[in-house]
Amino acid sequence: QVEFVESGGDVVQPGGSLRLLCTARGFIFRNYIMRWYLQAPGKERELIASSGRGGVSTYYADSVKGRFTIARDNNKNELYLQMNNLKPEDSGMYYCNRARDADVWGRGTQVNVSS
Repeated sequence: QVEFVESGGDVVQPGGSLRLLCTARGFIFRNYIMRWYLQAPGKERELIASSGRGGVSTYYADSVKGRFTIARDNNKNELYLQMNNLKPEDSGMYYCNRARDADVWGRGTQVNVSS
């Protein structure tokens, strides 16, 4: 069955960095555009980064552009999010998912940017 396991979240000071990992199972990973989402406290889940099937084509929300980098390893069924120069507004739960057939969600990984 389809499954996503996110990890790498932590408490970090403003300006710090984190690298999130998403391990996907149960489908042909390389066939899907993959995305990272952020759900900040009290807000709806929002798309922040997307990776094309080959990892070359990417999209970033304006709020993270220039600071975050999405990458993938299709041989390992893994999706990554390198997060640099973190800001308090980056805090929240991070999820990965497919761009389509996104009916199953993982538990997410918590990021807290605080001094």
